[in-house]
Amino acid sequence: MSTVLAFDVYGTLIDTYGVNEQLLALIGDQTPTFSQRWRDKQLEYAFRRGLMGAYADFSECTRDALEFVDRALGTKLSDNDKDQLMATYARLPAFADAADALARLGDSSKLRCVAFSNGSRKAVSGLLEQAGILQHFEDIVSVEEVKRFKPDPAVYAHLHTRLEVAAQDVWLISSNPFDLIGAKHAGLHAAWIRRSAEAPFDTWGGDPDMIVSDLNELVDRID
Repeated sequence: MSTVLAFDVYGTLIDTYGVNEQLLALIGDQTPTFSQRWRDKQLEYAFRRGLMGAYADFSECTRDALEFVDRALGTKLSDNDKDQLMATYARLPAFADAADALARLGDSSKLRCVAFSNGSRKAVSGLLEQAGILQHFEDIVSVEEVKRFKPDPAVYAHLHTRLEVAAQDVWLISSNPFDLIGAKHAGLHAAWIRRSAEAPFDTWGGDPDMIVSDLNELVDRID
C-alpha cells in the first residue's frame, strides 16, 4: 500500500513573500507589514467565504485582500501597481529546498506526491511549472473541485477519496497550522514544516505527527 504525501502549496512549497521585492520598490518601509497583512487577510477571506458558502476562486480572495490592505495602510497603490502585484503572485518562487527534496522523494516507489491547494488547478499548475517543480507531482488536487476552502472537512475527504486511499494513508505536508489541524481533524496525518524557529503552533487541535524545519529534513525523517 502506497502512502500519499499531499503538499500544501502557498507558504509550504511556494514563498508567498516572494512579492516583497516588488512591494519594497512601491511602498518602502511598509513592506513587511503590508505583506503579512495581505497574506493574513487572503486566508481570512477564504475562511469567511467558506463559512458563508460563497466560494470564489482563491485569486479573488487574494485581490480583495490586496485592495483592503492598500486602503487600511493608506499606501495608495495604482490599479496598474495592483495588477502587477497580482501577476507576480502568479509566478512566486519556490523555497530553496523544494526542488531537491521533491526529487529525492521521487526515488521512492512507495510514496505518491500530490499538490493540494486552495488555489485553482490552473493557477497551481502554472505556479509549480514556472517554479520548476511541477514534474514531481502525479496530480494536483484543488479545493475548486468541491468549492470549499481548507480547513473544511469536505476538502480533506475529497483529497483521499479522489486518490482512492484511506485517510490514514495520507500525510498533509504544510507550513500552515490551520491546515494541519484541519487534516488531523479529518483523520489524516500531518507534518508541519516549521520554517521559522519562532513560529508557534496553535494551542488547540492537537500536535502534528511530525515537526521539521524544512523539506529536506522531512525527507530524511520519512526515509
